[in-house]
Amino acid sequence: MWIFLNNAFLSIVADRETHDRLLVRARFRDDIERAVGSLAPMLRAAGHAMTGLDVAPGRDTDIIGSVADRALIERVFAERGIEAVIHGGALHKPDIARYPAQAFIDVNVTGTRNLLEAAVAAGHDRFVMTSTTSLIISQAVRDEAGEAAVWLDEQSGPLEPRNIYGVTKLAAEGLCRVQQLERGIGCTILRTARFFPEDDDTDASLSGQNLKANEFLHRRLTVEDAARAHLVALERTPPARCETYLVSAPTPFAREEATELKRDAAAVIARHFPEAAELYARRGWQLPASIGRVYDAGLAQRRMGFRCATAFAAILTALANDAALPFIHDADYVSPSVQS
Repeated sequence: MWIFLNNAFLSIVADRETHDRLLVRARFRDDIERAVGSLAPMLRAAGHAMTGLDVAPGRDTDIIGSVADRALIERVFAERGIEAVIHGGALHKPDIARYPAQAFIDVNVTGTRNLLEAAVAAGHDRFVMTSTTSLIISQAVRDEAGEAAVWLDEQSGPLEPRNIYGVTKLAAEGLCRVQQLERGIGCTILRTARFFPEDDDTDASLSGQNLKANEFLHRRLTVEDAARAHLVALERTPPARCETYLVSAPTPFAREEATELKRDAAAVIARHFPEAAELYARRGWQLPASIGRVYDAGLAQRRMGFRCATAFAAILTALANDAALPFIHDADYVSPSVQS
């Protein structure tokens, strides 16, 4: 199958022969390609042929361009025999400080429409899109004013985006649902938790690595796991249905611990990981004193058979062994320029 993959992380388009053809668009720098490039080998190992599309050169980039360029997308589909799409092309939340609102609309909305319409015109029966858990973080959830941590899953709502990134990703999800209803293409939407490499643009209270490590308890995953989730979704997208899954590292916590997590997260963490405080202290890190939200990725495991391989325990193992951390952190990362 020829697959089309594009984006900062990934986007795929594939064909349906003995060997699938895949178009991949990855926009991470060379020092991050270890993780981003993991999707391309996964796809090839699964028997897919792949073509890469991105706005910047990369190891698995065959075509330089943007999903916002409709003529380019139509030409690639025609010339490469694309038969399926994994669409991860997007400007993401940290890009808000670097790009105008129109760039988000062009890439996240118009680009999604271009790919969906090209896929439908080519007779595809499946389309996989990367979305975001930001959609379920309303202002009330962000404020964390309640007495217990909020448990978040696919049923959480209302969906009230707080910025242009969320607005455009919600619109992109809507385009998937419309094409499924009107044209019958099967769509899987993956609302991924955080996996961006740069520092958080809204929280400078801890070092970037410390904050990312903490988030594996309740709201982060590795790029490698995000890639695996998309491969599984490609293979298991049901025909003529649109399904949405939250994808995040498995939380060690139970819903019954929600109140205590908000009041004294350190005590809850100590029950699950008695060694965590000492290992963190050696590094000069801090465990969270309070956790106000927890992502529950159980539905993806039950229905799609997918579970992230890297969880918080892997971080503690790395700390204990003075080994490399199992996630990417790059405070200097900047998204490449968007081409029109």
